[in-house]
Amino acid sequence: MSLRLVVTAAVSAFALAAASLVSHAADTPDFDYFKAKVQPIFLTKRPGHARCVMCHAEANNALRLEKLPQGQETWTEEQTRKNYDTVVKIVQATDDPLQSKILIHPLAPEAGGDAFHSGGRQFANKNDPNWKTIAAWAKGATLSSGKK
Repeated sequence: MSLRLVVTAAVSAFALAAASLVSHAADTPDFDYFKAKVQPIFLTKRPGHARCVMCHAEANNALRLEKLPQGQETWTEEQTRKNYDTVVKIVQATDDPLQSKILIHPLAPEAGGDAFHSGGRQFANKNDPNWKTIAAWAKGATLSSGKK
């Protein structure tokens, strides 16, 4: 095999890998949107339900949120990053972000959700404003895009 062919193949492989990384980065949900709009949902008290953080702080499941600091009502920047990393993995675990566990698991079964969620049905349907906020983020909304 000629050196030219080897170099051409190596450059092509590198370009393909770089394009894949750029594409993946473009598909990664926005951190600032998560911090401002999604993460507060995990702290929201809904009638008849515990706050997500109550069951998911240091949980042994896919949605393992950081434990709130003693006496604090929100997470530190470092904890927010860890929560983001956890939730992004859930969204990216499926080809269709709207089918990710973060949206389907707490959704009522009659609205297309999982059959069981020990925390109850946090979202009665896909018209719930909090469900829509998480869905918009999973689909790529950013604070600067004006999408909600």
